[in-house]
Amino acid sequence: MATKSSIMDTNSYSDDYVSLLSATTKDMISRREKWMGGAYRLFYRKPVNLVRGKGQYLWDAEGNKYLDMYNNVAGIGHCHPAVVEAVTEQMKLLNTHTRYLHERIIDYSEDLLAMMPEEIDKIMFMCTGSEANDLALRVAQEYTGGTGIIVSREAYHGTSALTSGCSPALGSEQPLLPNVRLIDTPDYYRHGGTPEEFTAWYSGEMQKKIDELASAGYKFSCFLADSIFSSDGVHPNPVGFLKAAIDVVHKNGGVFIADEVQPGFARTGDAFWGFARHGIIPDMVTTGKPMGNGIPISGLAAKHEVLEAFSDKLPYFNTFGGNPVSIAAAQAVLKVIKEEKLQEHCKVVGAKLLKALQEVKAQHPDSVGDVRGAGLFIGFELAKNDGKKTPDQQKALDTIELLRDNNVLTSVAGPYGNVLKLRPPMAFQECDIDWIASTLDKCLYQLESI
Repeated sequence: MATKSSIMDTNSYSDDYVSLLSATTKDMISRREKWMGGAYRLFYRKPVNLVRGKGQYLWDAEGNKYLDMYNNVAGIGHCHPAVVEAVTEQMKLLNTHTRYLHERIIDYSEDLLAMMPEEIDKIMFMCTGSEANDLALRVAQEYTGGTGIIVSREAYHGTSALTSGCSPALGSEQPLLPNVRLIDTPDYYRHGGTPEEFTAWYSGEMQKKIDELASAGYKFSCFLADSIFSSDGVHPNPVGFLKAAIDVVHKNGGVFIADEVQPGFARTGDAFWGFARHGIIPDMVTTGKPMGNGIPISGLAAKHEVLEAFSDKLPYFNTFGGNPVSIAAAQAVLKVIKEEKLQEHCKVVGAKLLKALQEVKAQHPDSVGDVRGAGLFIGFELAKNDGKKTPDQQKALDTIELLRDNNVLTSVAGPYGNVLKLRPPMAFQECDIDWIASTLDKCLYQLESI
């Protein structure tokens, strides 16, 4: 029996809920399926028809205002005026590909690399995170001479043929590549022990997976990971645990690809990049979604010696990757993060949000197992108080739907589909904390009374 996708199917519309819908919504869904097919998924039993966004807020076609607790695509906030202006002005001048000289892409490359460890000194541009990860895997293969890939058990890294084969979160109907091995989710909540014990366990698991690849005839190439393990259910702690595992990667001749699409660009508060929280210098860093605040752009930054193993042999061209309009958006995002001091903002406001959500947890010991996070990236885990920390997917999904009915938008993550992924645009403010905390509290009380 096929396993549904943990990131696509656990909080999605199906025809089972058609009776809940208005005539207008039914018609839109029917037209969407007619012309776009069935692969696309919609959030919620009652999908939301959004028409406008500003900062951390969204509005539907009926004028209802929502708090966006999920969207890192608009990383600095929906329709940020700095991005709108930058894109508009560049569109008036030029938009073309990277086989011509253009000052903007060079300036941005210099500025973004200045935010990386000095060892990371080269960058290439694409349009999507999938493309960035796809290229990173190809580069890793050229540099190491190996093909063996390790990812986390519930990882999501893209939709190309190569990256979907490294994305178990897509479900069992998407087969993994034979040269891919899955390392267990670094779930400190369930594993327990001291940070030192946990660190030793995880680095030991890394060695086991490398040995498995060798036994199957695959030379080890790389470990590809999102350093906050977002699709695995948001696992940011203990801080530093990941470094020992990366030491094992390097000891075995592999490279570490840090997928920073989710934890990068100041979101964790502790550091500009998620990997930096763990004291790691990756061999490659991939970026995407929030980089352009919704304008498609992604990147692969790397140590020059790693990238040159690929680029000295093969040319690379991406028609729209790094085009002037997308670069203008990305430069505006970087400027806003610096000028609005969003890293510090995420750290301060994120800590207050975490505290408020932990207080909600204290009020619901039979429903909430754990609340964990870094900056404005928090996992709120629904689990039964049965001594076994049994994941409660049904309550998580029901909570998501009740939150939507109360104008708060988010989704679930993790292998059990029981972790609320709370990841608002960085425009989220202290005044929004009560909205999410009180609404979540109300929804849990409602479910507990049934």
